[in-house]
Amino acid sequence: MALDNGPAGGRDALAELAGERVDHRFKGLPPDAYGLTLAELAGQRRNLFTGGFTTPVLALSAERLEHNLKLMETYSARHGLAFAPHGKTSMAPQLFHRQIEHGAWGITLAVPHQVRVARAFGIQRVFLANELVDAAALRWISAELDADPGFRFVCYADSVRGVELMDAALSGAGARRPVDVVVELGAGEGARTGVRTEAECAAVADAVAGTRTLRLAGVAGYEGEVPDAGPERVHAWLRRLVALAADFDKAGRFAGRGLDEIVLSAGGSAWFDAVADVFAEVPGLSLPVLKLLRSGAYVSHDDGHYRELTPFNRVPEEGALEPAFRLWSQVVSRPSPEQAFTNAGKRDAAYDLHLPFAQVVRPADGGPERPATGIEVTGLSDQHAWVRTSGKAELEVGDWLGTGLSHPCTSFDKWQLIPVAEADGTVVDYIRTFF
Repeated sequence: MALDNGPAGGRDALAELAGERVDHRFKGLPPDAYGLTLAELAGQRRNLFTGGFTTPVLALSAERLEHNLKLMETYSARHGLAFAPHGKTSMAPQLFHRQIEHGAWGITLAVPHQVRVARAFGIQRVFLANELVDAAALRWISAELDADPGFRFVCYADSVRGVELMDAALSGAGARRPVDVVVELGAGEGARTGVRTEAECAAVADAVAGTRTLRLAGVAGYEGEVPDAGPERVHAWLRRLVALAADFDKAGRFAGRGLDEIVLSAGGSAWFDAVADVFAEVPGLSLPVLKLLRSGAYVSHDDGHYRELTPFNRVPEEGALEPAFRLWSQVVSRPSPEQAFTNAGKRDAAYDLHLPFAQVVRPADGGPERPATGIEVTGLSDQHAWVRTSGKAELEVGDWLGTGLSHPCTSFDKWQLIPVAEADGTVVDYIRTFF
């Protein structure tokens, strides 16, 4: 069920995006659209390939984007999970609202700037998957909570020292509403953040209980950091997380502060099937349990890292995500039969996990799109893709090369504005990002 999308101010901010003018800030947009508002340009329904767009240009598939949104909405509901997709993937408030319209509880974020973006666009429920010890940011969060009774904010606590710093900042700000925190259980030695042992988790919880400014709301963690992750190890760590929640509840740690539910949260984009399995085993506790999944990469999916790791490979009967990104660049040099260069590079394409994958060619003469047979991207310079071509390759200067990308989190952040195109190339929307 779709939940509240936030105050009217958030909707007003979305409307203001549509009023932004096309100018030099935005890569790939038609030069003759300069000065138009984005709403006006969208209303023209220009074609990505014939409507004056310049290369390189990154596009999202309208159909695949909607498919992915619906699939995770259905998956979460089927498994009794609340869903707070990680917004750091896209940092696109338009997508945040579409995710909420598709049943999301709220949005997960990682750093204070991201929370400010979400709040500017009316997001009412934020899960910060990090310990927050920045005094200035805590003062701002406190003011947001005090000013808006409908704003729900939850963040990690992973140390007694962190709790002390949070309490000092909030006390100094005269906070009237306590900040809800969840103790972060670390995924193991050598993993990223999080408390390493259950005894240390209890010490952090005790520190929270000793403050007026913080309220213990649950436990959380990230199974993607389990060392040598495999089904057995990931399931075992998730059961530790569930047991920690049960132990805290048995000890009465969630009682007496007006809490109406216990937050239990995990879930990246590689093991959400394990989260669904283990969270289905949660025993009856003294309060209802908010089983909060945080996977974020699904919104665009990809043609590399997550295509290989998605849990839907293990549970194909549940459906399949579809890669929604395609980066279009143009062949600008063909120095030999084995070599070509296009005009997209590290400034335009994710490359931290895999290089772009050559998929299709659109001939410069307007001929039909064809598979990128015998074409491989072998490297990226700042503004060029190095392309190897075999004897079978049909590729000429001026042709457009369509490539798939790996890792959505480092694809969105290279583009301030991303056209959303239907299968025939008609551009129906523009997604604004804020990194």
